[in-house]
Amino acid sequence: MQSYHAAAWLDHVEARIFFFDRDVSEVHTLRTTLPHHQLHNKAGTIEGKKNPPDETFYDKITAQLEPAKEWLILGPGSAHDELAAHIRSCHPQLAGRIVGVARVDHPTDNQIVAHARSFFRAADRMLPLESR
Repeated sequence: MQSYHAAAWLDHVEARIFFFDRDVSEVHTLRTTLPHHQLHNKAGTIEGKKNPPDETFYDKITAQLEPAKEWLILGPGSAHDELAAHIRSCHPQLAGRIVGVARVDHPTDNQIVAHARSFFRAADRMLPLESR
């Protein structure tokens, strides 16, 4: 589906990419190939215990989003912020397509599409008249 708007909901294991217009939506699902393990620090240590971001996973999400002109990136935790940072650093020519990054928990697909439609309706009203 060719669409002007897209929304990506992701965590560290799965990404759901939505292309939509006023009447129709389409969803694609991607999964990471790396296992995700929750790491914890031992009491009294100062070493950081964080899994490195899965750059290949973020590249696949970016490639999937590329046909749309405006992107909304959503998700719980830190994966949505990591994806936005990855796009800004590794794909700077596409960074301008990110119009919003927001923390949301685990909504249904219909809730994601409704949230994204509402977001883009408000964002489009902010554009100057000659850009609409």
